[in-house]
Amino acid sequence: MKVVISIDSLKSSLSSMEAANAIKEGILKVDRDTEITIMPLADGGEGTVDALVEGMNGEAIVTSVIGPVVDKVDAKYGVLKETNTAIIEMAQAAGFALVPNNLKNPLYTTTYGVGEMIKEAIERGCRNFIVGIGGSATNDAGVGMLQALGFEFYDEAGELVGFGGQVLNKIKSIKTENRLKELDECNFKIACDVNNPLFGENGAAYIYGPQKGATQDIVKELDAGLRAFAEVVKKELGKDVAEVPGAGAAGGLGFGFIGFLNARLESGIKIILDEINLEEVVKGADIVITGEGRLDNQTAMGKAPIGVAKIAKKHGAKVIAIAGCTTDDAVKCNEEGIDAYFSIVNAAMSLEEAIKKENASKNMTATTEQIFRLIKAI
Repeated sequence: MKVVISIDSLKSSLSSMEAANAIKEGILKVDRDTEITIMPLADGGEGTVDALVEGMNGEAIVTSVIGPVVDKVDAKYGVLKETNTAIIEMAQAAGFALVPNNLKNPLYTTTYGVGEMIKEAIERGCRNFIVGIGGSATNDAGVGMLQALGFEFYDEAGELVGFGGQVLNKIKSIKTENRLKELDECNFKIACDVNNPLFGENGAAYIYGPQKGATQDIVKELDAGLRAFAEVVKKELGKDVAEVPGAGAAGGLGFGFIGFLNARLESGIKIILDEINLEEVVKGADIVITGEGRLDNQTAMGKAPIGVAKIAKKHGAKVIAIAGCTTDDAVKCNEEGIDAYFSIVNAAMSLEEAIKKENASKNMTATTEQIFRLIKAI
């Protein structure tokens, strides 16, 4: 029997690889001759760096960069040397969690540190980039990131502008001559699972500004700045991409990527499944095991386990999902390619107890063992 395991992390409990190894242990307790392949899984958001570094023999790099409020922060990214690929989570350098409550204001937060991470990865030889842009604290349309990469933004007086969403209204001209020349050799895939345009009532400022600390007056100022900046980019660079779905992601960082770095915005799970080459791996598999911390109706709407299931069904494999917990509406997952799903919680216990690494791992192994005892008995 050939089994492929590709399970997302159980947040605050097991990493993708820890969960997969616990499942493997359960299978081998039943049949030691089972051919098992483990592939890391993530959706481009939090945990993607850890999953791909651990699962694909990558290297984790920690670097000091300018954080969202211009203090120094330690940011981690991953390098996959075999493909010269850097895996970056923008939240490591410009995330909402990095901003103290009293400083949450997207007029002043910057994506500069994201650009510093990209620059350092380029210096390490990376030319392919996977960038997750969820969890941002910013609304600067990527200007900070671009400043770190050598793009120059000038105001009406011919002075370089500063940081934050506040500068967007001030930018009147752009110079690209001093940008990193290596950027022309780079390929950027941006994990983006929202389709907001840059500005307007469904744009970056109106939809996401309030949760980043913006008042209604600040939202209006930011939206006006995004509109003005888009016009400057259109005039100076000939790029009219403000309406591209996802341009408004991460406070307009999506716009910065597609307008200046010729990036592609794609579903996070699609990018990861392509990167790990899951389709090739599942060919000939009898069973594919996937899952995540909580299996529910939201899972069925296209989260990582469903991406795995669709590929598995394409190649005729049975799909089993194993989760930390399941909800009543998780039955929707059966309609999306998951043949059966199971919760690993097998006794009354508190959430605190359930997510302890040793308990979760033991329960994952025990549940898997019983699933495969049933499979063997049939």
